[in-house]
Amino acid sequence: MAAPNPEGWPQRVAAFSCSPSHFLSSTTPEDFLSDLLQDLKDDKVSESTKVLMLGPLQEHPTILCPSPQVGEQTAVSLLGIFSRTAHTPKSVNLKCHLMLSIATVLISTSFVKQGVKVAEGFLDLLFQTAQDTNDQKHGGMFRPLRAIACDCLREMETCCPGLLSHKLEALYSLKQQEMTPLHQAYTLLYGVALRNAVHCLTLQKDVMDGDLKKLLASNEGFAWKATEKPLELVQLTTMSQIPVLPSNVETKELKSVVSLLLEECYLLTPVTQAALLRELTQVVSMVQSLSPAIFKSQLLRLFGTVEISLLHSTLQMKGTFTDSLFTAEDENFLLKRLVGMAQHPLLSTPQKLFYIECILHFPENRPISSNGEESLPVLVTPRMAASLFPTVFNDSSTMLSRLNILSLVYLEDDEEEGIGYIFDHLMALHKIVDHHGTREMTTTFFRAVYIFMQNFYLNEKYTTDLIESLSELYRRHYTLAPNLINLVDSTQKLLEDSSWPTDLLKALQMLIVELPLQQLIHQSLYWHLKVLGRVAKEEQASQRSTVRFLLNLLINSSLCGLGDWRIGNALLSVCRNLLQHPNLDQVFIELADLLQFMMHSFEDVDIQDHARFYYTLLTNLSKEKLSGVLNMGTGESQAKIRSLSSIMAESEELSSCLTVHRTRQPVLKLVKLSEDGISKPDHSSSGPEDSTPDVDLLKVYQNQFLNPEFASVVILKYHLTFAGEVDALYHKLFCICLHFEQTDSNYERVSDVSVPCLIYDRKPCVVSLTLKPWRPYPTVLHASAIFTTEDGLSWHTQLDPIPIGFPDLFLPLPVPVHWSQGSREQLFHQLWKSLCPEESSQSATSLFCFEVGERSLRELIESSFHKYLVSKQLNPESYKVLLFLPPQFYVLLKIKNSEDAASVSIITDNWKLLPFINSYIKCITDYSADRTQ
Repeated sequence: MAAPNPEGWPQRVAAFSCSPSHFLSSTTPEDFLSDLLQDLKDDKVSESTKVLMLGPLQEHPTILCPSPQVGEQTAVSLLGIFSRTAHTPKSVNLKCHLMLSIATVLISTSFVKQGVKVAEGFLDLLFQTAQDTNDQKHGGMFRPLRAIACDCLREMETCCPGLLSHKLEALYSLKQQEMTPLHQAYTLLYGVALRNAVHCLTLQKDVMDGDLKKLLASNEGFAWKATEKPLELVQLTTMSQIPVLPSNVETKELKSVVSLLLEECYLLTPVTQAALLRELTQVVSMVQSLSPAIFKSQLLRLFGTVEISLLHSTLQMKGTFTDSLFTAEDENFLLKRLVGMAQHPLLSTPQKLFYIECILHFPENRPISSNGEESLPVLVTPRMAASLFPTVFNDSSTMLSRLNILSLVYLEDDEEEGIGYIFDHLMALHKIVDHHGTREMTTTFFRAVYIFMQNFYLNEKYTTDLIESLSELYRRHYTLAPNLINLVDSTQKLLEDSSWPTDLLKALQMLIVELPLQQLIHQSLYWHLKVLGRVAKEEQASQRSTVRFLLNLLINSSLCGLGDWRIGNALLSVCRNLLQHPNLDQVFIELADLLQFMMHSFEDVDIQDHARFYYTLLTNLSKEKLSGVLNMGTGESQAKIRSLSSIMAESEELSSCLTVHRTRQPVLKLVKLSEDGISKPDHSSSGPEDSTPDVDLLKVYQNQFLNPEFASVVILKYHLTFAGEVDALYHKLFCICLHFEQTDSNYERVSDVSVPCLIYDRKPCVVSLTLKPWRPYPTVLHASAIFTTEDGLSWHTQLDPIPIGFPDLFLPLPVPVHWSQGSREQLFHQLWKSLCPEESSQSATSLFCFEVGERSLRELIESSFHKYLVSKQLNPESYKVLLFLPPQFYVLLKIKNSEDAASVSIITDNWKLLPFINSYIKCITDYSADRTQ
């Protein structure tokens, strides 16, 4: 596959980044990677374009390098490009991206191993680059390259823990020597290497007293053995099992190193400080003889920080060391600090929410439970949390998070007054929603109700009042039915033993069935039926009132006569749930009457059929069989699901069926039929015979075009077949819809083409493609197809582009069928005369000459122009050819043969067609000459 023009790389990279799978449906990862590496070596491509081209390797390395072997070859190529790139300040950016791409490829393909030359060479390159401390060799212009080298080394060490464990002394020396802002990168690199080295040492057997000291002073090669069995990350939680060193190991040197790092910590940026503190916390936690008190000097500074990253590290430190480092006073102060920051007016909403989450997951010195779920710290009292009480002016997230923490506070304290305050807040939200509050406020109210029920569902006083309030709200706003159903489903799942969800449904049921028929307007009825359908699923709710209400509604209203399918389907949904109800026997007769009335009276055939089907099931099947038919098992096959689609409930999981999946490779292709298999559309019209020479043939001919649809389309026929060997999943395709997209505005929109089915081992289907040109120029159509496979899934595949050549648009002269040969010749002469440049500014003439060769001119005409031939003369040999191109353009040819060459006189009413006809004649004459040779 030829590499694209370098100028097209921005578009290709953008298309790949937008959707790699869609992009690779028209090519392969191997071809794309080959093109990419080839142009990266091209000196003509600008460095900014090369940086852009490295993006796919950095973002999606495993797609372009699916195997370690491909990753190794790619890394070798990139390393070669890196070495050939000039070491100049102008090339620093490109070299940085090359270095980052090599590291990404090696790590992603798991090829950082001993014996792999590219991995060993790249690590040596990184370390050599990092050794140029303070820019002594190459100057400050190359500092970004050193920064990337440090980051790549740190990433290598993170993914292969222990790789740098034999270079701790060298890394420490580089950190100490570095005086530029890159000191932070060296410090962080050393911190990661130190943490992993200590971790590796804890896993060794028979650790000697001097091993830790020896490790800190090591300055050898890379520890490749660490890549053979990667370590698991140390989980810093109070319950995790952290590997530790024996208590008899000498830690004097380690303590000195940690103390020095902590003393320099305040010079780093907050993010770097947080990362370093996390590494040092893990180091100290793995060394028993090293006291956590070493962090004591940092606590005062950390307690007063406003940096989120530092606070997170502080809480992580507290979760690790608990009362070994933090006193009860420290814990109380930190909690007050969190409460104060959670309401600070100068902080953004996300920051305040973070502080509230910190309170809910606060690592206590003496935790009551350690399951990681939300729990209230013991020291958080109603008095401390009073300032967090939500108001209706808070945004939704803040209001709900505050409500949640206040609910936990009053739940623990069992304070009735506090619960009353929270309920009053709910009622304030209720009034806002009742007065047509926004969608966000409505959602917030129902979420607040869920939080309230989660904590206070045992308080019957407030839960009963809540049911009454929700019922009244639904009476005035029936469109809240989905919110109420969702609330019932969620609380029922949360509170399995509580009757509150069922009580709420009973209250809504009573409200609906007692409504007078005059209030059951068409818009509200649909939502009432939704609620009744949900009530019909409840075993504890009596369904007799529901069935009687529905039967009364159908008999005494015009619903059946209106035949609204949406309402009818909602009624059937209620009936379907009733058919599965455990107490079906209690409503058997009423439900049978309801279904019978619907199947005879509802003015919609689909609803009648479903009602008749449900009636048949009800009256002929036992309860067990009825339940088996209507309840879809989780283990059912896809074919079973499709066969029972007519009786599926609205809540069935059909996401896989409704999703249109993309194929990895093209599955279908269109193969153009040969000229013998294509029948050009017959645009001839009926008319009088050529009996009178006085008839103006040109006028009669042109009058045919008063009908704008006359001779306006070109029909091309293709075989729709499979694109080579395809997966067995695609051997039977159904409901194929071919979609075409134009690349220019020279044609009217091409309609979609539908094909019922396509079977792999059967004959291909013939597809007719109808084109209606505005301007008859060659073009390319992009084609795609959506189809359904035998398992019921829908798929989308991209087809190869369809070229529409200039000769594809040729049509025979559209004249009345009764015209004689003489009339056609006369029309040819009249058209030629009318198309002379003197008559029209758009007309043009041209002359084309060519050698006939051994093959006669007659054979050439018969093979290329026989459908468009108007007349021929044998002595001297000459031919007249008329090419008609919709909507109404002409190319007239007079072809004559002489001793040395043949000449083609060309005239057309559109001078823009001349390049195309000249190219076509040159193509067929060259082909003819090649065949004779």
